[in-house]
Amino acid sequence: MSGEPKDKEAKTAMRIAEAATRALKEAEARRAANRQPVLPTELGGRDGPEPTRYGDWESKGVVSDF
Repeated sequence: MSGEPKDKEAKTAMRIAEAATRALKEAEARRAANRQPVLPTELGGRDGPEPTRYGDWESKGVVSDF
């Protein structure tokens, strides 16, 4: 009986390792699919961060919904 739990433990560890490997490959594929495209530089735009990045318009610390 002492050999049986080790076999079960080994099989369980093997399944967990295989699942972890699959999960890492899937995560890398999702990250590769979600990479942001390189956008051209905006000409004549404002300096600093995008003013609508939070869903509100922000300018000089004043926020307004639109």
